[in-house]
Amino acid sequence: MRIRGRLLTRMARHYGLTALVLLAVGSTSVWAAPPPPGPSLPHYAGVTDLQDAFLSPSTWIQVTADRDRVILDSAAIEAQNARMRAEDKSLHDLRALPAQLPRADVVRELKALSTWPDKQLYGVDGQLITAAQRTAIEANLAAGAIADHRELRYGLVTHRAALRTFPTMLRVFSRQGDTDIDRFQESALFPGDAVAVLHESADGEWLFVTSERYTAWIESRFVGIGATDKVLNFGSMKPFLVVTGATEYTVFTPEEPRVSRLQLDMGVRLPVIDTWPAQQPVNGQHKHAGIVVGMPVREADGSLAFKPALIPRSADVSADYLELTPRNLYLQAFKFLGERYGWGHSYDTRDCSGFVSEVYRSFGILMPRNTSAQAVSPALDRIAFSAKDSKAKRMEAVKNLQPGDLVYIPGHVMMTLGHLNGHTWMIHDTAGGSWFGPDGRWVDAHLNGVSVTPLELMMASETVSYIDRITNIQRMRTKTP
Repeated sequence: MRIRGRLLTRMARHYGLTALVLLAVGSTSVWAAPPPPGPSLPHYAGVTDLQDAFLSPSTWIQVTADRDRVILDSAAIEAQNARMRAEDKSLHDLRALPAQLPRADVVRELKALSTWPDKQLYGVDGQLITAAQRTAIEANLAAGAIADHRELRYGLVTHRAALRTFPTMLRVFSRQGDTDIDRFQESALFPGDAVAVLHESADGEWLFVTSERYTAWIESRFVGIGATDKVLNFGSMKPFLVVTGATEYTVFTPEEPRVSRLQLDMGVRLPVIDTWPAQQPVNGQHKHAGIVVGMPVREADGSLAFKPALIPRSADVSADYLELTPRNLYLQAFKFLGERYGWGHSYDTRDCSGFVSEVYRSFGILMPRNTSAQAVSPALDRIAFSAKDSKAKRMEAVKNLQPGDLVYIPGHVMMTLGHLNGHTWMIHDTAGGSWFGPDGRWVDAHLNGVSVTPLELMMASETVSYIDRITNIQRMRTKTP
């Protein structure tokens, strides 16, 4: 309450108390009385019409009258997740995989991912990737070693790990000097994620795996292979905790380096060991100031084991998934504000689709990994647009956006904050960002992180706006008939 009081005092001092009530037409969200634009902080940091106060979740909480409305309760979320697993073809049911993998299935998955691109690729040094490098990488696929049938194995991820197009950590780029978007980076998996092992690389250092949301290569040193039931049941063990901060870490411990200082991203779920003896140290430390969790580890022979680890009580974690309300959506999304953009979860951060899926994961909501699948998922309440749809239809949909609604343009997704000062404001994780400034000049910004911008002013090119390019809007609510 003290934080919100200081914020309101500051806003009143900067902007005055006169306000305009904005009501989203046809929406269940009522926007309370926000301050009008103030002359003292115009175009904060060069973003047109952005004001400093808009970068605080408290502002959005304050202007949303139904801020504590439950959007979906736990039963509705469970039903939506079940629908997602049943209807969305981008997800994989690990329990439904055959015990014996036919060679044709593995080859099909391998070709779908690990096909060398036609365009030229450059290394970090700006030099072209050579034919010899390509030959070595493709040889490591070991495509000729895929057996006619192989026994399916399961494992748990033990450390935040990259998912790669090929079994290599060689970073490659489409343009010289543009070293942010590694074209071999697909995604990442987190401690406790379950995988099915489909194949191994020739050098034995990589596994070709399927997780619930992705199929790609992962370093074998980050996967412990174990019994099917232990692997597949790990994510449903109780009691548990959920990471609700942007990133948290296990406590440092020299006694057990495998569980020391592990990064845990928002939404990671871990079982709590509530029976740990009070006076028994956890890796050399008393447990009173921490929470004891069970962590999967990889033994020297590659097998799965479990070790206790401590999460400090000061960490941003919860004993259950958070309640899905506008207030909590704002609080969770803004925990990432300013984080560097990380294509495919590079840089130990995340990209646009990772950002929105990890925010929603803290509420227990399952989403596909990529924007292409998220945008058309049949399990969500989707509003689709085509090139034939008029600007008026698009603007009407924008006017009716509610907190947490996801707006998709080709290759990108944004999360709705709300309507304020004549604009619809979005929070999104973006590598770019362009608009026309107040003077009419083109601004080609390099936002390169989680940012707050006005939707109406964002431009995909100098002649096409983001609104013109909207392909889908997805909403977390009971599906309309």
